[in-house]
Amino acid sequence: WPAKMIQAILVFNNHGKPRLVRFYQRFPEEIQQQIVRETFHLVLKQDDNICNFLEGGSLIGGSDYKLIYRHYATLYFVFCVDSSESELGILDLIQVFVETLDKCFENVCELDLIFHMDKVHYILQEVVMGGMVLETNMNEIVAQIEAQNRLEKSEGGLSAAPARAVSAVKNINLPEIPRNINIGDLNIKVPNLSQFV
Repeated sequence: WPAKMIQAILVFNNHGKPRLVRFYQRFPEEIQQQIVRETFHLVLKQDDNICNFLEGGSLIGGSDYKLIYRHYATLYFVFCVDSSESELGILDLIQVFVETLDKCFENVCELDLIFHMDKVHYILQEVVMGGMVLETNMNEIVAQIEAQNRLEKSEGGLSAAPARAVSAVKNINLPEIPRNINIGDLNIKVPNLSQFV
């Protein structure tokens, strides 16, 4: 397996509240929360005019990793990466991620990350998957997301899925629904489905 370049991607607000947490290495939930807190305190201590990278916290591997971050308005975007990674390359990657969010949400803000978590994770997966960088071209990423949106609309979106499932069941032409199913010692009584369709 190739080494994972990115160990974690953390986005938190100016008060340290996590808004996006994605680990690419297994940590127990409690340790993840400690890493988020430790990372926030390390980043917060940095002066905004100093460079945007520092050594990883003790919980995530110290000098073997570095924290590379950007601060936009109320949000910090922090990538915890292998120490061999290019700082400037990761800063560019953060910029691509934020600009893509901006384009998809028309001026992304903290509330977008809270109320559209699924879409934010989908966008992130177009950029990074399994700790590896997949795509750095914002236009490609946006094209993929727009294609996904069109697909969802053509299918009636996720919210229409239950209705589509019910109509599919109604349209099944079964000569007769079996009342009992016997499998060896197992006897299953099939409920009357007409009340559901």
